[in-house]
Formats: sequence, structure tokens, C-alpha cells
Amino acid sequence: MLAIVGFSCLLTILFVLYQPTLGPGALQRIDWQSWDVIDLPLDNAAAGSSHEPADPQVGLGHGAGNTKPGGVDWWNVTDSSDTGVDFASLPLDVWNPLLPHNTGISEITISRCMVSPSMAGDICTPYTTSADDSHKGKWVRIDRNLDRESGAWYLHIYYRRTRRQDIPLIDDVILLGEGEEPPARPDGSWQRVSRSTRDGVVRVPKLFLWYHLGKTLQEMTNEERQKDLITELDILYGENPPWFGFSKVDPPITAEQEGRIQSVWLTYRRGVKMPARAPPLHFSHDGKFKIMQVADLHFSVAPGDCRDTILSPCTHSDNLTNTLLSRVLDDEKPDLVVFTGDQLNGQGTSWDAGSVLSKVTRLVIEKNIPWAAVFGNHDSEDELRNGRNGREEQIKMMQALPYSLVQRGPKDVHGAGNYLLKVKSADPSKTHLLTLYFLDSGSYSKGILDWFGFFTPTEYDYIREACKSSEHRFFCSRISSQSQTNWFLQESASIKAIERPFHPDTGKDFGDIWKRQGVDQLTPATRKLAKPNAFMFFHIPLQEAYAKADIDPVTNKPLDVGRHGMEPAGSAKKNEGFFEKGLLRATESDHATSNGIPEVKVVGNGHCHITENCRRVKGIWNCFGGGGSYSGYGKVGFDRRFRVYEISDFGETIKTYKHTEEDEIVDEMALAGKDAPRLSS
Repeated sequence: MLAIVGFSCLLTILFVLYQPTLGPGALQRIDWQSWDVIDLPLDNAAAGSSHEPADPQVGLGHGAGNTKPGGVDWWNVTDSSDTGVDFASLPLDVWNPLLPHNTGISEITISRCMVSPSMAGDICTPYTTSADDSHKGKWVRIDRNLDRESGAWYLHIYYRRTRRQDIPLIDDVILLGEGEEPPARPDGSWQRVSRSTRDGVVRVPKLFLWYHLGKTLQEMTNEERQKDLITELDILYGENPPWFGFSKVDPPITAEQEGRIQSVWLTYRRGVKMPARAPPLHFSHDGKFKIMQVADLHFSVAPGDCRDTILSPCTHSDNLTNTLLSRVLDDEKPDLVVFTGDQLNGQGTSWDAGSVLSKVTRLVIEKNIPWAAVFGNHDSEDELRNGRNGREEQIKMMQALPYSLVQRGPKDVHGAGNYLLKVKSADPSKTHLLTLYFLDSGSYSKGILDWFGFFTPTEYDYIREACKSSEHRFFCSRISSQSQTNWFLQESASIKAIERPFHPDTGKDFGDIWKRQGVDQLTPATRKLAKPNAFMFFHIPLQEAYAKADIDPVTNKPLDVGRHGMEPAGSAKKNEGFFEKGLLRATESDHATSNGIPEVKVVGNGHCHITENCRRVKGIWNCFGGGGSYSGYGKVGFDRRFRVYEISDFGETIKTYKHTEEDEIVDEMALAGKDAPRLSS
């Protein structure tokens, strides 16, 4: 016992208490990396990326509002020279490919481990010394297993990142087979990583990573820093486009075996790639704005499997869906695209959200279209970022993409991604004319045993009240305390009333441009002081979406247009009264003569792929997007489709229709304003 105690004390002294130091000079040398600032020029075009914008005037919008009026460009925010990024504060020893690092990489290696490095701690970290750490930077692990589907190990790439100006930095990476040599270069030197990128995979040829050490930072020009300096490495799964700003290294580390394993690619980023910012949403000069809803894509890391379609052959359903989506986007030219949940297929197929989201958003980025998104129940089924943390990470990823308008929303409100966007007028007044609310309807409602992983939750979640009821008392420490209903009512109360219908500025800064628009088109004829009309988008429908429809006072028929009843009701079994306590209480005006007209005119849902009707209940239209993806379930003979909302008369008139895969426009109808069924008094 004395020997054991003594040996333990010796280990404690050697490895815990004894911290050798070379003196203040060495400490200053290490600290030098943390306070020295190096700024690189920014490349907003993302050269070499599959998401490179096609038009330099990317901030002007895609649809009806893309005509820039003379002398006014308040919405043109594409100049990203002022990034607001403090590059010196970005951590050097944490792998996060979303961070716009402008520092270089000095060394790369590969390490294998019998268990996950996240569990093993530093056991599998490559050997290093304090001198190497101070010169080249600490080892950083790319948290993506190269052997995830094909090998026996946990195989990870590590690299060092440094701010020092006197260390040669990597300006090229290639993958070569055993015995192959890299091309000769007069500058710098090639280094080969000793371990194969296919280590642990049997019966496949070895593939080695080579990197080229070029100039030091102080030797590089600003142009060389942006075009040559490699600032980040990442791993991509599947035959999907690389993340924004990244390029693939050929060949793939693991080749795809269809139906068995997905390909694995090494990707890299040169310089600093700042995503193009979406312009603030605005109406066109003639008072128009168009929204296209994309519901339930159900994309996977793999190319996807076709479901319930007569198309033959039908393979690689995700790509087929994107082909359809591209055509509809070109036809409709929306000002905003809203993804209403289940972007990820889940069910064990979308285990890396980053590899899937790059495919989901590729088209809107390439076409320079602002976009927003809410979460569906399957979006939580991300194995690498489980549960609610997965949604948090996905929000960060979506925010880092070009033209994204996605917001995190308040952290003290239940869910992730509760936010609103305002659509404004194009004239200098920038009047708020339309409100768009986005809510997180959750994934699955959990019981007590479900929290411990004993059962798979089967009930759909719902928009939550505050954590105060007895049935939620057990979970109050696990979910946010503020109700989504209260958040919505607070946001609604903060919106100022405007004089409606809106008349644009007729000042001489625009001359006669507005006088030609024909003010007599506006409706209603009488003016009022009220909040702008509003939309709300969330994935899982409320129970009221299946309630008895309002009756049109003119035709005496139910206000319910489109197909429904071809599948069971998709609403949650539980309901905390968001429709009554939230939507019906948020009125256009608190004035006694307002007749309690709801502020939100339309609720847009996804979730139910073969339900695509619009039903008005107590003055609020509940509209389904209808399935638009060949990767999600459907019904043979029921065309894939996307719902479009046309808002005109500066927000007063709302119309909708569906655009099918056969390019048919079906069920065109007015929801508010001209030609819309009037509300009963």
C-alpha cells in the first residue's frame, strides 16, 4: 500500500504539479501568436467554390424587386468589406470550418484510434512538444471519421494553425497513390503524411495525403494570401457539393459503393471567403413580392431513393428533385424561398447535416435568392449533432451560407429558430409592409422514459406554452422557460401600425416613377391605421388546420381549396392553445372598430406530403405546401408541387397557387385583399 501511494504521489508530481518553463522569454514567444493580428483581403466571390455567385450584383434580389431605383440603394448590402469579424479573436486550437480564419496551416498528419477521440481525450492526439506548439500551433482534429463506413479505426486528420509570420505555410494539398510522386515545384517543398488516408480499410490501394509548404506569411503578397494560402480543411460525405468556399481534392478518399457506403472527400478553402449577404426584403416599385415555399425535401447524405412516383427510371432522387426545383425557381423567380422543415430525411440517412445542407441550399445560392428556413421533426435526426444541439449547429451552418436570412431567435424561448423578418417598401421611407414569422414546431413529444432513450418517441411535437404545467414539471430544467405564444404576442405588439393601403413616396427624388403605378389598384378603398399583414411558417400543423372551415358569406360554401384527406391528420395529439391564445389574439389593431381582424392572414405548413389544401378557420388560412420531393413519400398520380404566394398592392392582396412538376398552375385563389372572401362580421 505504501508503494502504491508513493508511486501515485510521484506520478502526480511529474505530470500535474511539475510544469517546466523556459522562462518569461518562452512565454512571451507563445503569447505572441495570440496578440499579433494579420489581415487578409476578402474574396466575396468564393473563387473555386461550387456556390460562386453568377452575377456581381447579387444584392438586388431575384424576383420582382430586382430593379434598382435611381439614387436609392438602401437594400444593396453586398459589400462585405466591413465583415465585423475580429480575426484575432478566432481560436487557433478549435476546428470549426464555419469560422472565416485568415491564418495559415503549417502541418498535417493523420492519427488512428481504437475508440472515438472524443471519448479517448488526448490519447490519440499526435505527439507534440511545447516548442512545436509555440512555433507551428497546437494540433487540431477534424472531427470527421475517414473510416466511418468502411474501416476498422477512428481515423482523423489533424493539422496545426499558426499566426506566426516566419513559419512556412501550406499552399497546396493533393492525394496520391503509393509510389506516386507530386509534381516538382521550384518553390518550397512537398511533405507526405506517413499514414494512409485509407488506413484500416482492407483490399483497397493506399492513398496518401501530400501537402506543399510554400512561403511564410511575411513573404506572401496580399494576393498570394488570398489565392494560395490554405486556411481550412474539412471532410465531405457523399456525392454532394462542397460547403461554401471549399473545393474538393480528387480522388475521393473513399469511393462510393451505391447502396453500401458513401464517398468521403477531403475539401479545402483558400483565403477568406465571406458569404454574400441577403438584401433586406423589399417590395418592388409596383408593390409586389413573391414567396415560394419548399416543403419536405427529405435529402440524405446518399443520392436518395425515389418514392411513390411513376417516373422510370428514377434514381438519385435528391438530384432529380433539385432538377425540378431549379426549373420551378427559374419560372417563378421568387423574391424569397422558405424551406418549411424536413430538409433532412433523417431515419439514419442524413447523419451529417453539413453534407446534406450544402445540397439543400445549392440552388438558391447559385440563383442569388434570399432564403429562410424552419425545422421539421426529421431535422433533429442528425447522428453527429444529436437532438436540440443538432438544431443549434444547423442554425449556425445555415447562417454561414450566402443569402441566408435564418436567425437563432431568443434562447429563452422554447425551440430553436423562432424569428421574424420584415418586408419593406422600396422607397426611402423603408416602410414595414409585411411581416413573416417563423416558429419551431419541434420534433417529437417525449415522455419520461423517452428522455432516457428506452423508447423512440412517436408523438409529434407542438408549439409550446411556458414550462409551468404539471405534466411538464419534470422537464422544466430541460426546455426553455418562455412560451412561444408569449414571444409571438410580444413581437406582434412591438410592430407599429401604418396607414393602409400604403402609398409610396411621391417626392421628387423619384420624379414621376410612382405616379405611373395606378393607385386605384389598391384595396380596400377606405384607409385605416393597422399593422401590416403577416404570414407565419412552421412545420407541424396545428389541430385547427383540420377544424371546420369558415363559410363564404357570398357562396355559402366552405372556404377549403385543394386536396386533403388522402392521409391521416398530421397535427400533434397535444395542443397548448397557440391558435386561440396567440394567432387570434394578435389582431391588426386594438381599436374597438377593428372587428378583431387577425394580423396573421396565412399559416404555411409542411409535414403532410399529399395534403395541399388551404382552409380558412376563424379568419386565418391554414395552407399546406404539398410534397415537392421525390425523396419523400407521396402518392402515385399526385404530382410533386411547390406552393407560391404572390403579395401585391404593397402587402394588401395575397394570392396563392401550386406549381406542379408538370408545370401546371393549380388552385389559384385569393386569400386577402382583392377578390378574397370577406370576413364575417
